[in-house]
Amino acid sequence: MLFGSISYLNLLPFQVFLKRYISNNAASMSYSHNRAVPSTINKALKRRAIHAAFISSVESRKCKCTDLGIIAHKKVYSVLLLEGKNQTDPASATSNQLANILNLQGKVLIGDAALKYYLDGGEGLDLAEEWYSKTGLPFVFARLCYNKHGKSIEKLAHTFAQTKVKIPQYILKHEAKKRGITPKQLIWYLEHIYYKLDWKAKLSLKKFLSA
Repeated sequence: MLFGSISYLNLLPFQVFLKRYISNNAASMSYSHNRAVPSTINKALKRRAIHAAFISSVESRKCKCTDLGIIAHKKVYSVLLLEGKNQTDPASATSNQLANILNLQGKVLIGDAALKYYLDGGEGLDLAEEWYSKTGLPFVFARLCYNKHGKSIEKLAHTFAQTKVKIPQYILKHEAKKRGITPKQLIWYLEHIYYKLDWKAKLSLKKFLSA
């Protein structure tokens, strides 16, 4: 089983969980360490180069998906719209579409670069917050989808949803240092992300995909 992996910090808890899950299960699995941005992962799943991945919500319409996603209630801090000329982020799919649906003008910036920009004092609109202001709902940026090994993926997703993942300090320090932030800032950021699609998240996703 081959997983693709978005290279952003918002999936760090799942990445830690997945490595433990694989090592503790007899099932034959392999984990793709070739991390990439969302737009690249979307294409890899579509051409079946990988079997499962968190892919952009906007690309998940026709996919088989679990009840796991990357979800933010109100602010997310890593999906921003900066003042200036309209410009999409080539790494994104969902966030570019979200800005368009919200009829907002500016430069889309996502992922760890957006988080670092915010933490360094940069200003911009938080697109999750803008969606919440319009709908009163959280926003689902990605979903865990698959094209093979459905039973195994669904079981894995259920287990993750029931697991409180503790990230070792050495991983926190390593990942924070790579992004030029502190471990404390990384923990703070992850407190604003959740992964289980509840009814509000599902309603939000339906509204977004039908907009």
